[in-house]
Amino acid sequence: MSTPKLTKIDHPPATLRDMVQERMREAIIEGLFEPGQRLVERPLCDQLGVSRTVIRETIRYLEAEGLVEILPGRGPIVATMSREDARQIYDIRRMLETAAAENCARKITPERARSLKDALKRLKQGFSDRTPGALFRATADFYSEIFDGAGHYIAWDVVQRLNGRISRLRMMTLSATDRDRPGIAHMERICEAIISGNPEAARVAVEMHLDDTTSIADRLLAEEEKNSDD
Repeated sequence: MSTPKLTKIDHPPATLRDMVQERMREAIIEGLFEPGQRLVERPLCDQLGVSRTVIRETIRYLEAEGLVEILPGRGPIVATMSREDARQIYDIRRMLETAAAENCARKITPERARSLKDALKRLKQGFSDRTPGALFRATADFYSEIFDGAGHYIAWDVVQRLNGRISRLRMMTLSATDRDRPGIAHMERICEAIISGNPEAARVAVEMHLDDTTSIADRLLAEEEKNSDD
């Protein structure tokens, strides 16, 4: 008997839990909930119109992403971000993203070049609109193309697990006006280097981008720590 063939689902419908997770994730990233703020179930249920079970599942999921902490006697709070946390995240990004950009450049194909240009176009639109949720999704799509083109699937899984914290740092650095160059200019340089098939230029472009954002995040977090101590 032949195996029945099913049509691939390109964009599966989001479940209620998925939608709540996305809504709360974006609220934390955008600063609607501040670091250290308690996440109380009842108000969240009322605001989102969902059950406590869904809220609890969402909180556990966001805890796994590092966006929520569960404290004894206090319950769930929005996780804080220290300078050391940021340094480690940027160190991991540097290792994974430089390797992915180099390998994607080595393996570049006309099809991958087109899809990467399309992803960059959507990313530019996200920067122009300044809608945080759309910008974060466009950024994730851009990097997904690079990791997929490199064949670094396990590395991308690691990045996905850090994505919430990466997005929080990205939200901080986007508003900085003292950058070496705008964030989108870094993305354009990375894209151009990969499409040209130049692994060395791709690695340098990623490193320049991360040098810029690392220094900005470290300065902003140092200011936060100083203010909290005063």
